[in-house]
Amino acid sequence: MPAFAAVDIGSNSVRLKIARLQGRRLKEVHEDREVTRLGEGVFGGGLLSPEAMSETVRVLRRFHRAAQEWGTDSVRVVATAALRDARNSRAFLEWVRSATGWNVEIISGLEEARLIHLGIVSTGRLGAHPILLVDLGGGSCELTLSRKGQIRDTVSLPLGAVRLTSEFLRHDPPRKAELERLRGFVAREMARIQDRIRSARVSRVIATSGTAAALGGVSSHLAGLRKQRPTAPVTRDMMRRIVKQITRMPLDQRRKVPGIGPRRAEIFPAGAIVYAELLERCHLRAFRYSPLGLRDGILAQMAAEYDRSTRSGRQIESERWESIKRAVEHYRVDLPHALQVRDSAQQLFSALKRVHQLPPEYLEWLSAAAMLYEVGDYVNRTGRHRHTYYIISNSELLGYTPQQRRVIAGIARYLGKSRPTAGDGPMDALLPAEQPNVQKASLLLRLARALNLGRSQSVARTSVSARNGGVAIKLTPRRRASVDLELWALEKDRAYFREVFGRELSIAAA
Repeated sequence: MPAFAAVDIGSNSVRLKIARLQGRRLKEVHEDREVTRLGEGVFGGGLLSPEAMSETVRVLRRFHRAAQEWGTDSVRVVATAALRDARNSRAFLEWVRSATGWNVEIISGLEEARLIHLGIVSTGRLGAHPILLVDLGGGSCELTLSRKGQIRDTVSLPLGAVRLTSEFLRHDPPRKAELERLRGFVAREMARIQDRIRSARVSRVIATSGTAAALGGVSSHLAGLRKQRPTAPVTRDMMRRIVKQITRMPLDQRRKVPGIGPRRAEIFPAGAIVYAELLERCHLRAFRYSPLGLRDGILAQMAAEYDRSTRSGRQIESERWESIKRAVEHYRVDLPHALQVRDSAQQLFSALKRVHQLPPEYLEWLSAAAMLYEVGDYVNRTGRHRHTYYIISNSELLGYTPQQRRVIAGIARYLGKSRPTAGDGPMDALLPAEQPNVQKASLLLRLARALNLGRSQSVARTSVSARNGGVAIKLTPRRRASVDLELWALEKDRAYFREVFGRELSIAAA
C-alpha cells in the first residue's frame, strides 16, 4: 500500500497529512499542524521575517521525520499566499531544501482553489445543486462555485485573516474607523464575484480551514450548546452577533472564548468580518465547516497520479481537459487542426512504444503539447515557439504541477529549427531524468505536426510500424488529394530521427 504525504505551508499555519492508498481509497494515518504565522511580515513589509522562516523550518523538520517514520513513497510540499507575495521567498525555499531535501511548490490562488475542491469532491458527492466552497486562510480567500462535482467559477481574493489584521487592525480592540476601512476593503473585493454567487442560487456553503472551524465552535458556544460543534451550521444572524461581540473584546478576553484558541484570537476578528460580509453581500443563509481542505486535495492528486482508475483520477482528467480547452479558445488556436495533431501524436506514441520507451504519463503530456503548440502565434509569429514555451509554462493550466507544465512546454518548444540541447533554458528547467524524455516526445510531436502540415486533411490513413531495426511511415492520401507536403516535412526529420532513436526512418505514400 503506497503512502503519500501532503504538506501545506500556509500564511498562518503549517500542516501535514499522511495517508495510505487502500484499494482506491485514501486512509489517513497521521496528521500534524502548528501555527508559525509565516505571512505576518509579508503583508506589512513584503518580506518573510527570519524568525518566522526559522520557526517554519523547525516544524518542517518535524514533518520530514514523520514522513520518514511512516515510510511515505512520495511527498508533495506546497506553499500559498505568503510565498506568492514575499520578495525573499527564494531564500526560504533554499532553506527548506537544505534542511529537508524537499522542493517547495508555490501554487497560485486558482490552483489552491482547485485542490481544495478536489479534496472535498474526492470523498463524496456534492449533489446536483450549486455549492459554494470557501477557504479563508492567512493570506487569501478562495471562493469556488461547484455544480455536479465540477468547478463552474472560482476566484482568489486577498482576504486572508493574517493579511487583513496586519493591514487594517492596529489597535486592541479594533477601533471603529479601522473596522469600517476593513469592511470597505472586503466589500470592494467581494464585488468581483458577489453577483455571480447570487445568480448561481447556491444551495449550500462549505467552508474549510481554521477560521471556519473556530466560527463553528464560537457559534456553538453562543447558542448555549454544551459541546462545541464546529461542523454545525453558522447562520447569517449568528455571524452578525459574533462580529458585534468579538470586535469589542480585547485580545486577552478573546483568547478565553471557547472555540477560538489562544493562537487564532489575534486574527479572528478579521476572519469573522470576511465571513459576515460574504453571507450578507451574497445573500447566503449559512455556512458549514468541513475538516477537508488543501492537504486532502494534494493527497487525492497524488493518489490519482499513482492510479488513474480512482475517482480523483477521472476528476483530474476532466479538469485538465477543460483547462486546455479554455487555453485553446483564449489563444485562438485552430481547434480542428490541434485535435488532428493530437490524434497523430497519440498514434505515433502507441505504435512506437518499443522505440521511444517513454513513461506512460508522457502520452498525456504529449497530447497536451499537441493541443497547445500553436498558442505562441497569439503573441507573434516571430519567435512563436519561444512564446509557446513561456505561455504553457506560466499559464493557469489547472491540474498540472509546475514541473508537468514545464515538460509540456518543453515538448512544444522545439518544433522550429532549434533542437533541445544541454544548457538550453527550457531543458535546464527540467529534472535531469526528464530531459531525454522531452527530446523524444518533442520529436514525436514534430512528426505528428508534419503528418498534418497541409491542414487540408489530405492524409486518409497513416500506417506506422517498427521492424527490422527501422521505422516505416506510410501515408494513404484521400481521393484526388496530394500528400507531397506531408512527405516533404517528414523527410526533413529523418536525420534527426536517426540521431535521437538510432533507427532509420522510411517514408512512403501508398
